[in-house]
Amino acid sequence: MIKEKITALIKKDNVNNKKKLENLIFALVLLIITLVSINIIFKGEKSKNKPVEETKIETENKINNNMEEKIEEILSQIKGVENVKVLITYSETEKLVPIYNESSSQSTTEETDNEGGTRTIESYNNNKEVVSDSAQTPITEKTVFPKIEGAVITAKGVSDLNTKENIINAVQAATGLARHKIQVFESK
Repeated sequence: MIKEKITALIKKDNVNNKKKLENLIFALVLLIITLVSINIIFKGEKSKNKPVEETKIETENKINNNMEEKIEEILSQIKGVENVKVLITYSETEKLVPIYNESSSQSTTEETDNEGGTRTIESYNNNKEVVSDSAQTPITEKTVFPKIEGAVITAKGVSDLNTKENIINAVQAATGLARHKIQVFESK
């Protein structure tokens, strides 16, 4: 059916019909390009979001594990301490602080009515938007790391009170935790 209409348009020597055919072909090509572009854009957004989230979680885990490993390494250097295991708890996850593009404006208008009265109208406008890179990923100003809430340490040799005290002092110095938030136990 479409083929018949196109051939009918081609057979006529009318300039108007040729113009209609060109417009029809152009519209079809434009429609195909638009559909392909939309498909590529939506597939790209889905694949971009997942790795960023996974990377953030992996980074947080590496930071947390790295701190625990460093403390384990230091504590294992204390005389009489063996088989050290450290667990650190955090209050929240890592937080990224984006850069904002801020603009504000202020305007003052004075109006006088027919009876001689005046009134002043002040208007304030603040606009704040997150700055993003070309991939629409927010550009960050800083990263706020989570606050350490507590530490649990298990080790052999902590039944000696001096050794236990040394461990608590070392963890307190490394983490900034209060003494009551550091728990040390003898391991099996």
